Amino acid sequence: MAVALFLLGFVVVLALLILVHEAGHLLAAKASGVRVPEFGLGFPPRLWGIRRGGTLYSLNAIPLGGFVKLAGEEDPTEPGSLAGKSPAVRFLVMAAGPLMNATLALVLFTALFLVPQEVVSGQVVILAVGQGSPAERAGLQPEDIVLEVDGHRVDNHTDLQYRVALRLGAPMTWLVQRGEEKVTATVVPRFTPPEGQGAVGITLNTFNLRLERRTVGPATAVVRAARQMGQVLVLVKNEFSRWALGGAAPEVTGPVGMAQVFGELAQQEGFRLGERLLVTTHITAIISWSLALFNILPLPALDGGRILFVIIELARRGKRIAPAKEGMVHMMGFAVLITLAVLITFLDLQRIVRGERLLGG
Repeated sequence: MAVALFLLGFVVVLALLILVHEAGHLLAAKASGVRVPEFGLGFPPRLWGIRRGGTLYSLNAIPLGGFVKLAGEEDPTEPGSLAGKSPAVRFLVMAAGPLMNATLALVLFTALFLVPQEVVSGQVVILAVGQGSPAERAGLQPEDIVLEVDGHRVDNHTDLQYRVALRLGAPMTWLVQRGEEKVTATVVPRFTPPEGQGAVGITLNTFNLRLERRTVGPATAVVRAARQMGQVLVLVKNEFSRWALGGAAPEVTGPVGMAQVFGELAQQEGFRLGERLLVTTHITAIISWSLALFNILPLPALDGGRILFVIIELARRGKRIAPAKEGMVHMMGFAVLITLAVLITFLDLQRIVRGERLLGG
């Protein structure tokens, strides 16, 4: 029953995120005088609809998001068409969808930081240092207690691992306690460590564990939320850099993989309902931010691809690529995206059949 409820929750979350995205396009189009024939909740077949202000607001049978139909996306002669508007208007309408997803992510991350947090804190101790590792070159030793990295207090070994993942290939300043003295070391985590070692080449554990309850105010929560979104960008960049340098390919998942995450979350033991809701909200924020980033990529058929054509038009001092040609490019891009979606879905299903988990355990 719990798994079924969480899978239902996944459908609701996915629908919400896509609906928020499409609502961004709708609001920007309406504000800019672009005619909107239909705004749909879910995908056809249509179950119900009502017309208001020249737009049909429809409820559809397949509850996986929504859509917005804009008049004349490639036909500038159509009255109230998007293609007939200025470059600034077209840019705004196309950017509004990703902007709404980014805004939702910021709101959700902020809400999470406003919730009082129980943080596991303790002494992060280096148990072993790998031969030839960045840690050894930096002079770190077994039994060193890690106090800070780059001026940030280290709560536990998971916290330290996260901060290392953000700084692959870049120098980090570590402050450690060694006996009675404090020692500073400069560590450069590597992208592609040898098998059996991590980016720094140390074995860690956290001792003398205690729970600390921490709260922050609204202004701090917003700043930390924005910082968290920036860190997601860094982690994505580092994953692709690791791949380019010969490491394992980044794990890519589609809707099936996201549904698997929600199902695994439902099966996790030791989580109270409130904790599950916090984790679900965190995952939702990450997915919303990921959708914003993906859709803003300058690829045909995506919002970013359409924005790219606007930028090209501006660079050519108003000389526009023929809308029919642009439409053909987006059509081919859409075919490629559908092919990739099918491939990712196949890989997601293959992972499930093999019994592999995304959350570990």
